[in-house]
Amino acid sequence: MIYKNKKLCKVRTITTFLSLSKDKTLWEEEIKKACNFCIDLSKKFNKIDYEVQSIRIVTNAFGEYLDTTNFENTKKEFELISSYLTKYSTKSLRMRFAIGEAKTKEEIEMLPKLISQFGDLSNACVNIKKDDFDILDNETILQCANTVKKISEITPRGEGNFNFTVNFNCKPFIPYFPASFHDSNLENSYVVGLETPDLLVEVLKDFNSKNKNVNHQKLFKDYYDVLSNALQYHVDNINEVINNYSNKDFKFVGIDSSVAPSKNCSSMVSVYNELGVEFFGAAGSVEASSLLTKVFKSVKNVPLVGFSGLMLAVIEDLGLSKGTINKDFDVRTLLTNSAVCGIGLDTVPIEGDTSIEKISSIMRDTGTMAFRLNKPLTVRLFPYPNLNEGDITAYESDDLCNSAVLKVK
Repeated sequence: MIYKNKKLCKVRTITTFLSLSKDKTLWEEEIKKACNFCIDLSKKFNKIDYEVQSIRIVTNAFGEYLDTTNFENTKKEFELISSYLTKYSTKSLRMRFAIGEAKTKEEIEMLPKLISQFGDLSNACVNIKKDDFDILDNETILQCANTVKKISEITPRGEGNFNFTVNFNCKPFIPYFPASFHDSNLENSYVVGLETPDLLVEVLKDFNSKNKNVNHQKLFKDYYDVLSNALQYHVDNINEVINNYSNKDFKFVGIDSSVAPSKNCSSMVSVYNELGVEFFGAAGSVEASSLLTKVFKSVKNVPLVGFSGLMLAVIEDLGLSKGTINKDFDVRTLLTNSAVCGIGLDTVPIEGDTSIEKISSIMRDTGTMAFRLNKPLTVRLFPYPNLNEGDITAYESDDLCNSAVLKVK
């Protein structure tokens, strides 16, 4: 049966969460343990024909272990960590590293330089809080908006914003970057994240081929059943490996069942098409988004952590990127769909001269929705220098798809 094809479901990431201290003599051993663990577990998945795409390490807030008294001190210590990552990683698997959350004004101010110099080894986030009256910390939001702008100015084409996000109502154990962070009060742990767009598309195509000339809306319960069963099949296979894997260094805390698209797999737009939606952004998109979210939340027999929901990452998805060129949706469409799914505004290309005030305002809208609906949402915006609404980007990163720039209105 088509849904049993293991090539359609990939392990996007094995993500470890560990705590580092100020004692630099302990860093190498901790990083070595994490790398060896991820590499060993990836081999277990490979043995049952599941491809592992990346291994990742997430630390506690970097201000807890790096010397942040000045940037040069921070840089020297981070170069040491980088050397350990190079020493213990493997060429066959992509290694990614997250320095956790920035908690102070000074730490947030460091992020543009860190990201500019260390790129994919300096993924970072800021967790925005609210007060007892549900008022968001606007001072920190404004600082984050400034950080987004600064990163866009000092990294080529603004691509450094791939490594920075602003979190609202997010909890530890998110395996996907850069929203990941670790709480040093928690034990060292790991999470497995999946990439499943190919699975969703092929399962829906197979089902639709056997149910021609039937109204898509009438099939929604059937769509839920076939997609949920397909996802559960692969989760059960992966969970069996985990249950039979003995390791004393990292505790398994769950799977993030999010769809996690990329430019190297089927587009989420194809999933919407198979659900009877003409294009993402057309009438019926929110209903389809809600259905897909139910599928990802339906997983049984294993704890669900992280987002475990629908991801609409605009410039990591070829179909969504094309949708910006076709003017199929805008920033507000993405935010509307986040009410029933998703992770917020993820990898959204915006005008290079977008003001700090507009960036912070759209962040506040997203944050208000996250806390009001009690769900995790993030904002990862990509101001593109010197481009305006409708202009086409020229990204060079292997992770990013070229698209039309959107306007924050």
